[in-house]
Amino acid sequence: MTDEPTISLLIVDDHPVVRDGLRGMFESARGFTVLGEAASGVEAVTRVAELDPDVVLMDLRMPGGGGVDAIRELARRGARARVLVLTTYDTDSDTLPAIEAGATGYLLKDAPREELFTAVRAAAEGRTVLSPAVASRLVTAVRTPAAPADETLSSREREVLVLVARGTSNKEIARELFISEATVKTHLTHVYGKLGVKDRAAAVAVAYDRKILG
Repeated sequence: MTDEPTISLLIVDDHPVVRDGLRGMFESARGFTVLGEAASGVEAVTRVAELDPDVVLMDLRMPGGGGVDAIRELARRGARARVLVLTTYDTDSDTLPAIEAGATGYLLKDAPREELFTAVRAAAEGRTVLSPAVASRLVTAVRTPAAPADETLSSREREVLVLVARGTSNKEIARELFISEATVKTHLTHVYGKLGVKDRAAAVAVAYDRKILG
């Protein structure tokens, strides 16, 4: 039996005890190596540039720079590392921005050890990983149309919708806005849910009708 390739990690959390615990857990397991740690989002961006890890375990709420901003900056820089959010928070206000910013997955800190290992392996392969609690919230948030829609579209969602109205492809939108194609699709899914439509053409039509586009 051949050994699986070792997955390199950067651990980002403002609590030293949490970082120590995660480091000990991964270093005691086969197939993982911890390259370093960071105590803030700003430090995380610097450390990723220095160490080039496969996966970043990212806390969200940290003094000195939060996780969502760090995820967004890493995506902007085209960092190779996959970001797996590991946090105590599963509220919509935390989950959606992290996923939209480009996080590959989102787990809660009470996840069992084996679930965490599996999630890191999946993230390293570029597969999306969501804890059940987060997944159900995300699906609900995406499927429930909010009203009035013109007040609920984020500025980024409006940008995507404007480009869609011009006939721009997802690939071209991703290039123009410096985000991944997957993130474009996520934005569109949110737009469809908020406008109560199922495709691009209907989204543009409804947006013009409601004066979101003009």
